[in-house]
Amino acid sequence: MSFTSEELARYQRHLSLAGFGPEAQEKLKAARVLVIGAGGLGCPILLYLAAAGVGHLTIIDADKVDVSNLQRQVLFTTADAGHPKVLAASRQLSALNPFISIEPLDARLTRANALELIRAHDVVVDGSDNFATRYLVNDACVLANRPLIYGAIQGFEGQASVFNYQNGPTYRCLFPEPPAPGTVPNCSEAGVLGVLPGLIGLVQATETIKVLTGIGEPLSGRLLLWNSLTMTSRTLRFAADPASRAITALPATGYGETCFVPARAMGDEIAAMDLRAMAGSFQLIDVREDWERQMGAIQPSVHVPLAKLGTDEAAEALTALDPNADTVVYCAGGVRSLKALVPLRERHGFTAVRSLRGGFTAWSG
Repeated sequence: MSFTSEELARYQRHLSLAGFGPEAQEKLKAARVLVIGAGGLGCPILLYLAAAGVGHLTIIDADKVDVSNLQRQVLFTTADAGHPKVLAASRQLSALNPFISIEPLDARLTRANALELIRAHDVVVDGSDNFATRYLVNDACVLANRPLIYGAIQGFEGQASVFNYQNGPTYRCLFPEPPAPGTVPNCSEAGVLGVLPGLIGLVQATETIKVLTGIGEPLSGRLLLWNSLTMTSRTLRFAADPASRAITALPATGYGETCFVPARAMGDEIAAMDLRAMAGSFQLIDVREDWERQMGAIQPSVHVPLAKLGTDEAAEALTALDPNADTVVYCAGGVRSLKALVPLRERHGFTAVRSLRGGFTAWSG
């Protein structure tokens, strides 16, 4: 494969790099990489793979750009708000490197399309934010025999690894089964330091380049853990489990719920449309933080942040309500409000309390 004069000028730092050179650059140019998700992790992954000269990038994501993304999703600008992420990302990446091809897929990765997509690429990079997708991607990569570059973030910490590389350990060797739904909060509820996905995404981009070109030692069988508050990292080794490869097809069930869906008990939730239809017949408790309430609230409602439930301060605020009356508790997306049900029942004596499904987002949407 030859390079044009423009490509030679663009990639000269790679071409002159000892241990890399034209051979590795040609491998990048010939490569096809599937990036799942154009969010916090996907943005730095895509930026650096495009800049490095990976010949074909496929991006799959069904979300639209929201202003709340801009704190960490560095491919997008304010003007992109409301537009499909894959199209906005494709425009930026094409402007960065016009010598590569980019295929934007405004869709979600599902059991129906996963295998075909993954088989059409050399390497898969997972920038998703939920366990259902992670397990689906892992199993499809095992079936298709494709390396999987993994990354995950939350709060101030992140992790990365390489799975299914040259028959090495898979995601299920490290995490055999999905966690119970609702036990791990999503970034929307728990928050994430804006620069953290940049750190982990760059690790993923680096590992992708190493796998494609054959340089260095990929993170296969090793899990990198990064703490941005202490700026420290450590690497844990883990072994392959033969049972993780006992996959003959993508099962119809068994991938758990996404991180956006908490565990639910019968009768613990009420839909926004039902709450509207019964307006005035419920007491309302807002368990969001002060800054969230400033952005809007369902009125009238008593405000008690989740972390304060069970305290004397919360007890005083809740004296305005009848613990035996029908009560609805809400947060931003319906995760914290479900967690609030236990202390409201056990510590504050509420006997008929439910969570608003989808939270304030569903109410105001």
